[in-house]
Amino acid sequence: MQSRRYHDIAVFVLRSVVVGLAAAFVLTVFAPGLVERLRGSPGVTAGAETSYARRGPVSYAEAVGRASPSVVNIYANRITTLRRAYPVPDPINQRLLGYVAGPLIQRRDQSLGSGVIFSADGYVLTNNHVITGADDIQVLLDDGRVAQAQVTGTDAETDLAVLKIDAKGLPAIDVADDAPPTVGDVVLAIGNPAGFGKTVTMGIVSATGRQLNLSAYEDFIQTDAAINAGNSGGALINALGELIGINTAVYNKPISTGLGRAQMPEGIGFAIPVTTAKTVLDQIIKHGHVIRGWIGAEYTDIPPVPGATGRQPGVIVMRVLPESPAAQANLQPGDLLLKIDGVAIADQGDLLTREAAFAPGTKVRLEGLRGNMPFAVDLVLVQRPAPSTTGA
Repeated sequence: MQSRRYHDIAVFVLRSVVVGLAAAFVLTVFAPGLVERLRGSPGVTAGAETSYARRGPVSYAEAVGRASPSVVNIYANRITTLRRAYPVPDPINQRLLGYVAGPLIQRRDQSLGSGVIFSADGYVLTNNHVITGADDIQVLLDDGRVAQAQVTGTDAETDLAVLKIDAKGLPAIDVADDAPPTVGDVVLAIGNPAGFGKTVTMGIVSATGRQLNLSAYEDFIQTDAAINAGNSGGALINALGELIGINTAVYNKPISTGLGRAQMPEGIGFAIPVTTAKTVLDQIIKHGHVIRGWIGAEYTDIPPVPGATGRQPGVIVMRVLPESPAAQANLQPGDLLLKIDGVAIADQGDLLTREAAFAPGTKVRLEGLRGNMPFAVDLVLVQRPAPSTTGA
C-alpha cells in the first residue's frame, strides 16, 4: 500500500512538472513580454528608464503644450502711399511715353509675425522689423482673443520690440536659465509662418555666436528648425518647453555650386539668445529704450596673419568720432586695442558687447599698442547715441 502511495505522488509531481514546462514554453513563444515582466525584466526598472532617456522622448507634445500658449500671432497694419501709373491712351505717344503718373493713393498693407508673452500683465516681445512703420498692431492670443497692442519701445540694434496689450493673467513663457544652448541640443520653433496659424517645427542647435552683420549687436543661435516669413518674433524653445531664443532671420542668399549654378540654402535659421532678449525687454520696460555705454570709436577685427591658425585677439580702431570719450582720451585710428579694464578683448563683437554693458558715466581703461609701443588711456563712457547719429 505504501509503495502504491509513493507511486501516485511521483506521478502527480511528474505531471505537474510537464504541465509547468509546457506552460512556460507557450508563454515564451506567444507572450515574451509577459515573461519579462514576471521575471522583473530590466525593461521596467530604473536602468531601462535611463536607456529610454538616452534614446530621447517619443514626443515633444509636453514641451509644446507648455510653451505654445505664450506664443502669439501679430498682425501689423500700415498705410502705404503710392502713385498709380496709367498707360498713355494714344498708341503713338504710348511708345514714346509709356505711362503717365496718376494721383497719389493710399493702400493698407499688413505684415505677419509672431511674439512671445513675457509677463502675465501683457508685455509681449517681438522683432522690430515686424512692427516698424505700423499704425495698428493686433495680437491674436492662443485662446482666440484679439488684443490691440501699443509699442512700449524698440531697439533697432538688436531688432527687438516690446509691445503692451491690455490683458491680465496671461500665460508668460518659461525662460531657460543662463546656461547657453549647446550645439546638438533639440530645439522647437513656434510661430505663424505664412499666416497659416500657429506652427511648430523641430531641429537642433547648429551653431552659436553667429555674426550676420544685420545689426550692431549679434550673437545668433543658428538652427535647422524651419523658420519662414511670419516666424519672426516667435519662440525657439528647448525640449523642456523653455525659451532659449527669439526667431528672427533665415539665410536666403543663393549658394554657388560651381559652373555658374546656384542653390538656395535650406535649414539655416537664426534666433536672438534669450539672455539678450531679456536684457533688452527689461531696459525698455524700465527706461523706454536701451541704455548702453559708448566709447565713441569704430573698430574692426585684426586681419588674419597668413599661415597663422586662429584669430588674433584685439581690435583695430578705424574711426574716432568728434567730441566722443575716445576723442577726449586721444584715441587714434590705427590703435590696436587689446584690453578693457584689464580683461583681454577677443574681437569686435566682444568689445562692442562689453562696452555696452557698462553704465554711462563709468570710467574704464583701454590698453593696447600704438605702432609698436604699449599705451593705456582712461575714459568715461557716455550713453550710446541712436544708430543714425553714430555713423554705424
